Amino acid sequence: MTIVYGDMQSGNCYKIALLFAQLDIAHEWREILVTQGETRTEQFLSMNPAGQIPAVILDDGTVLTQSNAVLHYFAAGTDLVPTEKLLHTRVLEWQFFEQYNHEPTIAVRRFIKKFLNLPADRLVEYNAKEEGSYRALGVMEKRLSEHDFLVGESYSIADISLYAYTHVADEAGIDLDRFPGIVRWLGTVKNQVGYIGMTG
Repeated sequence: MTIVYGDMQSGNCYKIALLFAQLDIAHEWREILVTQGETRTEQFLSMNPAGQIPAVILDDGTVLTQSNAVLHYFAAGTDLVPTEKLLHTRVLEWQFFEQYNHEPTIAVRRFIKKFLNLPADRLVEYNAKEEGSYRALGVMEKRLSEHDFLVGESYSIADISLYAYTHVADEAGIDLDRFPGIVRWLGTVKNQVGYIGMTG
């Protein structure tokens, strides 16, 4: 059986849990906590030398890492990955945007605030991430103020990728009420068949 090493409070791991629930993919979830140093053990590093979660172990022992790559692996051939060349490229664009612009701002602010409780030595970094967080959400709002989904006219893994940290942006001290298109889209994602929330 497929094994997932992850933390359901991590947006990157939650992406995998949400996809697996929506595609009804059988798996074993093994909770592992970055804050407890569990990704730095010799055993974990032998699976993923980068020391990051999620890490997914296939039946034959093959290890998959990087959340958006894992989404592609398991969603390939389903309605969640467009087959039309341009739409597929748009999915990739949004996922690269998520990892380069969105996750490094919102997710980092959330980690500092929610998990580290805003320590004094991280306040400068926390505050410095605010502008970038709102800028990233502004890019999403421009699209979602006019469309139901990020790519084309249907739900895709692009939505899963961006939903993960956006729907908990309030935990990063971000005011989502500024973005009515995003707020509407969050409700749309939540109403998709097989949806599960972030637990823990």
